[in-house]
Amino acid sequence: MTIDNNIPSASYGILQQNRPDSALDEAAEQVRNLGYAIIDSGYTAPALQSISEAFDCTREHYVETYGESKLRSLNEFHTIRSPLTHGDEAFLRLALNENLLSVLRKLIPGKFILNQQNGVINPSQETYNQSAWHRDLPYQHFVSTKPLAINALFCVDDFTVENGATFVLPASHKSEAFPSSNYIRRNAIQVEAKAGSFILLDCMVFHAGGYNTTHSVRRAVNHVYNIPYFKQQINLPMNMKNASLSAEAKDILGFNYMEPNSIAQYFSARTGKEY
Repeated sequence: MTIDNNIPSASYGILQQNRPDSALDEAAEQVRNLGYAIIDSGYTAPALQSISEAFDCTREHYVETYGESKLRSLNEFHTIRSPLTHGDEAFLRLALNENLLSVLRKLIPGKFILNQQNGVINPSQETYNQSAWHRDLPYQHFVSTKPLAINALFCVDDFTVENGATFVLPASHKSEAFPSSNYIRRNAIQVEAKAGSFILLDCMVFHAGGYNTTHSVRRAVNHVYNIPYFKQQINLPMNMKNASLSAEAKDILGFNYMEPNSIAQYFSARTGKEY
């Protein structure tokens, strides 16, 4: 991102101003104002290569398990649902990335949980199910003063204009209705990012995957984190072993927010005692 040196630096009549102390603070400020930002995951090149290999291996096993024809019939062939439950800990570490969690703590006051994690493939020269404008809280038309949910799209590959980098409508998380076609043409931007970056979105920002004109797929791992009042896309605690998880990890993955099956279970969850 370039900075225009001609932008005025002086001001008057200002009684309040944000004063971020770090790049992560600046990212949180941008998400609040524009609805999107990019942060670095902090991974080394070998760690990024490990995630890339884990993605391909998990995708291959996923297709073998559920069948290509079945996945295509459901329009699910270019998605890997809940990869952190498939056994490779690279995806669990990704969901608990400390740079990411640090920004989430700034954006969502109090508790938040992982609602979903999905591998996303933007195929070469082919449409796919994320290429339509949408919110990651779909079918909702309201605004809130603070984020209810944050989308964290991890770039396994570089996101470029050529391979269909995500389109965003800046600040659309502040408007209830989907904008007009002319407004979209004038104001939509395409967010380019390097492999190893997280593209953060307020989940009420309208966005869409671009068309991949290259001869290679573009891979990403999408995460949605939200306040604990929304149900998870897939019940993560029921599909994960919790023995080796830290208390913080169990909290973020939703182990402490599972829907109780009885009044006694509800009391037990609140007190830690059997009833």
